[in-house]
Amino acid sequence: MRAGIVVFPGTNRERDMAIALRRAGAEVALLWHRDTDLPSGLDLVVLPGGFSYGDYLRCGAIAARAPIMAAVARHAARGGLVLGVCNGFQILCEAGLLPGALVRNATLRFLASDCLIRVERADTPFTSLYRPGQIIRCPMAHGDGNYVADSATLDRLEGEGLVAFRYVNARGEAVPEAARNGAARNIAGILSPDRRILGLMPHPENAVDRLTGGEDGLPLFRGLVQAVVPA
Repeated sequence: MRAGIVVFPGTNRERDMAIALRRAGAEVALLWHRDTDLPSGLDLVVLPGGFSYGDYLRCGAIAARAPIMAAVARHAARGGLVLGVCNGFQILCEAGLLPGALVRNATLRFLASDCLIRVERADTPFTSLYRPGQIIRCPMAHGDGNYVADSATLDRLEGEGLVAFRYVNARGEAVPEAARNGAARNIAGILSPDRRILGLMPHPENAVDRLTGGEDGLPLFRGLVQAVVPA
């Protein structure tokens, strides 16, 4: 699988993402935000975490209008895989590739800790190596991770099975206090209608090594590789 990681001014998780993808067996290239086209033969585009453009205006709002994003939209329209993590999730929403928005945490404080998320469906390229209902641990680090959308959008996401991950407690329950950022319906990650785009707030790329806290995020990347290059 060939993956491209977009780097914006202020991105800071591109190397972590590259390590995770390479560990899963992907070929990785870094892409610059001012590029107007993607390399040919690219299977996956990743918008990684960080603070693109210093989070000025709104998180992800300026990056969503960078030259490369038109190429990312064309890639998505062709059915290409797109993954946005943390700031990348914010950018996908600001670009209109996913619905809703990420706003200030309900605590009005930056959150930096591990969290538990539940896999809501396991029949997507991003989740095929998990079990439905599996609880995984991932780090989170954000000030604007509170997912919001109008009631009709939230109902549509639920009805169409487009909630990919949900914040839960240690018993796997999606109780309000498990979503410490205040995310509506405990939503941690959502999918596009064709399930080829995933926006996720926690950082699976920082959960791929036992020596640094665990490997719960690694199946996400291995599943993407297998989706493109069957074993």
